[in-house]
Amino acid sequence: MTIKRTLILALAFILVVLTVVCQKSQTEPEAEAAAQEFKWQVDKFADLRILRYQVPEFDELPLAQKELVYYLSEAAVCGRDIMFDQNYKHNLTIRRTLDAIVEGYKGDRTDPLWEQFMVYTKRVWFANGIHHHYSTDKFIPEFSADYFATLVKESEGVKFPLAEGQTLDDLIVFLKPVMFDPAVDAKKISQDSTKDLIVHSAVNFYEGVTQKEVEEYYKSIQDEDDLTPIWYGLNSRVVKKNGKVVEEVASVNGLYGPAIQKIVYWLEKAAGVAENDQQRQVIEKLIEYYETGDLEKFDEYNILWVNDTESMVDFINGFIEVYQDPMGMKASWESVVNFKDLIATKRTDTISANAQWFEDNSPVDPRFKKEEVKGVTAKVITAAMLGGDCYPSTPIGINLPNANWIRKNHGSKSVTIENITYAYNQSSMDSGFGKEFSYSEEELERAKKYGAHAGNIHTDLHEVLGHGSGQLLPGVTGEALKNYHSPIEESRADLFALYYIMDDKMVELGLLPDLDAAKADYDATIKNGLMTQLRRIQPGKTIEQAHMRGRALVAYWVYEKGKPENVISMEIKDGKKYVVINDYVKLRKLFGELLKEIQRITSEGDYEAARDLVETYGVQIDQELHKEMLDRYSKLNLAPYGGFMNPVYTPVMDDGKIVDVKILYPDDYVKQMLRYGKDYSFLN
Repeated sequence: MTIKRTLILALAFILVVLTVVCQKSQTEPEAEAAAQEFKWQVDKFADLRILRYQVPEFDELPLAQKELVYYLSEAAVCGRDIMFDQNYKHNLTIRRTLDAIVEGYKGDRTDPLWEQFMVYTKRVWFANGIHHHYSTDKFIPEFSADYFATLVKESEGVKFPLAEGQTLDDLIVFLKPVMFDPAVDAKKISQDSTKDLIVHSAVNFYEGVTQKEVEEYYKSIQDEDDLTPIWYGLNSRVVKKNGKVVEEVASVNGLYGPAIQKIVYWLEKAAGVAENDQQRQVIEKLIEYYETGDLEKFDEYNILWVNDTESMVDFINGFIEVYQDPMGMKASWESVVNFKDLIATKRTDTISANAQWFEDNSPVDPRFKKEEVKGVTAKVITAAMLGGDCYPSTPIGINLPNANWIRKNHGSKSVTIENITYAYNQSSMDSGFGKEFSYSEEELERAKKYGAHAGNIHTDLHEVLGHGSGQLLPGVTGEALKNYHSPIEESRADLFALYYIMDDKMVELGLLPDLDAAKADYDATIKNGLMTQLRRIQPGKTIEQAHMRGRALVAYWVYEKGKPENVISMEIKDGKKYVVINDYVKLRKLFGELLKEIQRITSEGDYEAARDLVETYGVQIDQELHKEMLDRYSKLNLAPYGGFMNPVYTPVMDDGKIVDVKILYPDDYVKQMLRYGKDYSFLN
């Protein structure tokens, strides 16, 4: 899929009470949503900020669509435990321990150590575990293990996650190295291709197996001649039992069964209020897949889903993106519930209607182009609920399904999440960031005038056309690039967007007012790839996250290749470094050249070339520039990462029937996390 994990920010909706199975008592007060002026940012800690997003037009939806959104939203939140467990095998124990302390600690909550504890706890909530959501490094508490022991022992009236026969002292002893020792499970995802990627990764997709064993296992069961292959291993964990490598498959009666049963319960409710027969079939096929764990059923679901283009309400729910797996095979659980932004969708309709023109005029080798672009549909959506790997940090665009043969034979569906990008822009107003890193007033004014719109068009092109463009040669699979698949794929989609956003066709189609808007996108892209994204990386570290590697790869490649003609330069003004684009036309040409090569790498499955590109341009950091970047950014007092609170949908009942669904926007992050921990926790 390519739920683009371009970061973003947030809306949040809030609560109330009513019981309908998975929904229990809700404790976030309605009064929190009554503020006259909407507050975009509601919390800030460590390198993170918590935002809210609005859900425009929800109140105007017909009752049946409101009810559908409500049921799908409950299904989205019911998978929370799955994401925590996938990220690390001890995350659920840690989270439940932290939740119990927050609720039950009877000691001094004015002690500065308590604040350090709360910062750590919020970080765990945000990251769905104890590893940073972007760098994947384990973060260590600033308080001591002794203080942690005191917190546990002085918490009353709460339940700790004790294993059978385990005491509180046993729990403290068990968690001490897991939480406080930097050497224990230090990296969630290892990207060091010189080492065993599985052994050196803490992510919970594998247990007791090596990279070689996993590769041999899947090679033994794959049919290389199958033109419509399932995505092997997508919804499973690989373990060794009695000396034999086997898969534990997620399903109602299998891996993550108790949580999946709750998800299915709400999906069955949703099927009962589906907008049309096509949508009902989509939901029922997804249920069938969850009941069996059969990946052929998942492909059938994807084909039905990609052909559901008429429904107002839509959703993603399942094991979809493989960013969290060092092998690029296994998917994290995630969900996004949404409905169409009818006005904004007109622009994506224009893009998808011209998909064949874009494919035909791409600078890539004709062998790698689709002769006939099928089923490319796109829309702008309003996010209504985020779940799993999409919460609280969520993508701003989505392109699915991920299976290349489904894209080729049946098409793809792309979305841009408008209310999320709007929340991000609103929360960042007057931050001082643009002024600090713009070389000239002309560049700054261009960003203010065109930046938001150009960014949305870039996302449209990235999702609608970029990920859906090109084709693999026969016999090449999506797993051919292994650990380099994700950064290469993100680079490919970005380059498609960058190449075309500077084309006269964009003005001709009415997508951009003029090409100065494209210049604003080029400014932002190169500046971010070369410089400003470094604010998210700790001193001495390299770039590891897939999207960041992709952005760096693109920016540094064109910077280096453009040096002979001074296409891009680093200028110094007032003792500070700035990125300056000197020739936008030549830069576009360079984007086209790199797109041509990366499409070749993708189509041929050229692992060595992918490795060389990523390792050369997408990993290493200029340490002097990095230090300057961090120093300048720190003075702005901004958090480099943002995520969202969710809304709460409350059914209004009359005589046992839902007669309306109300939406509220909470602004207390701690209360929402504690409520989720109580009402949506189903795994042991």
